[in-house]
Amino acid sequence: MTVPLAVGLTGGIGSGKSVVAEAFAKRGVPIVDADALAHELSRPGEAGYRAIVERFGSAFVGASGELDRVALRRRAFGDERARHELEALLHPLIRARAEREVARWTAPYGIVVVPLLLERGGLRERIARVLVVDCSEDEQVKRVRMRSGLTEAEVRAIMATQLSRAARLEAADDVIDNTGPPGRIAPQVEGLDLRYRILARGST
Repeated sequence: MTVPLAVGLTGGIGSGKSVVAEAFAKRGVPIVDADALAHELSRPGEAGYRAIVERFGSAFVGASGELDRVALRRRAFGDERARHELEALLHPLIRARAEREVARWTAPYGIVVVPLLLERGGLRERIARVLVVDCSEDEQVKRVRMRSGLTEAEVRAIMATQLSRAARLEAADDVIDNTGPPGRIAPQVEGLDLRYRILARGST
């Protein structure tokens, strides 16, 4: 049985991972997104939701019964122990579900989007190549503030829990430069798509 090539897409917060993943998806590439899986697993009735409420309490549950994700994120990034506990609850569940989805791929290769791929490992042993989405740290802060309403200090606190830009680039097999306008992404993805299809043929 042929095992599809798994490319791990990662990058710092606000680097543009979702935009790059969408560009690959438009080319017919299957995508598994760890953040999306985390969101699914922490919905009411899911194992992650139950584990979070049991550990952190009903104070992090909103009136609708959904998790108050903003409050939970602030707790996690304001308290290192709480962040590690939250990761310990969710990461094994995310990994198990991601591996099930990857096992269903029929394409020659696919993308696994894992923000903390280099920091926490997790799915790293399943990944054949590491693709880093890169932009300046100031651009990261700007983008996250625009989309989330977090303060600059809160964004930089999150960034401080992640690898430095230099360390990510050193660990990368491939890099997409997302510093400029969005139109620069598609040509870079096109080139990598061709490369990965060739590599996938060679790995069978």
